[in-house]
Amino acid sequence: MSKRTLALVAALVATIIYGINHTIAKEVMPTYVQPFGFIFLRVAGAALLFWCIAPFAPKQKIEPKDWGRIAICAIMGMVINMLAFFKGLQLSTPINSAVLVTITPIIVVVLSALFIKEKITLQKGIGVLLGLVGALALILFGAEIRSDAPNIPLGNFLFVINATFYGAYLILVKKLISKYHPFVLLKWLFTFGVLVNLPITFSEVAAIQWSALPMDAIGAIAFVVLGTTFGTYLLNAFALTQLKASTIGAFVYIQPLVGVLFALLTGKDHLSSIKLFAMVLVLAGVYLASKRPKPNL
Repeated sequence: MSKRTLALVAALVATIIYGINHTIAKEVMPTYVQPFGFIFLRVAGAALLFWCIAPFAPKQKIEPKDWGRIAICAIMGMVINMLAFFKGLQLSTPINSAVLVTITPIIVVVLSALFIKEKITLQKGIGVLLGLVGALALILFGAEIRSDAPNIPLGNFLFVINATFYGAYLILVKKLISKYHPFVLLKWLFTFGVLVNLPITFSEVAAIQWSALPMDAIGAIAFVVLGTTFGTYLLNAFALTQLKASTIGAFVYIQPLVGVLFALLTGKDHLSSIKLFAMVLVLAGVYLASKRPKPNL
């Protein structure tokens, strides 16, 4: 098997992990672990694992001028983004989260136009409009009465906050990724994430009744820490060594499909007409917003 094929497999596996995470993480919250407590376990576990593998990376010293950007990236990508996603997942449903987190490429287009003055073409503009209409449809009309989803509109709104801050993180971290080895950079990003998350999440971490956790809850926590956080970063880091970022970005279309199918097959969610309508709009919007225009011949 060639390295390119392995890279494609790695990107696919990472996407599948992201897709099923919506349902698996939802199962644990809030019965066994509150969302903010779960985030601390996720970030602290990943930080520890990245410190363990850091010696295998080239020795690099962070330049003083980059510490501020690292801190801001950590706050956006390892604090606000994650806290909003897990709180949203507690309040909403796995299918809603699988659909709405997919709007990140649309958010990147909008933020790039606002802050780094990238031009929005007609095609991208239509894509942004379609994606935002799909997201608004779920937020405004996707409410339903469910005991495991106490505030679906607010949860859906938090998914948009999640996507917005993750999109900002991707823009800001790009300069650092080109400068430092992934292991070195992720070690420090997650370390900052631990420090900032600790005062926010401490009360919910302290409330975890570890002796009362069943094995399936422990397995779900391990999956989120080892798979969704640590594993996906490593898989995507390897994939980026062989594939273009745009190729890996194309896998974003698979994530909601995996998330929806897994939620349906496990009986943890159902597909309503508004969810299907929103998913079609969001995926069409993401496709148009992220598609590169053909060069003029």
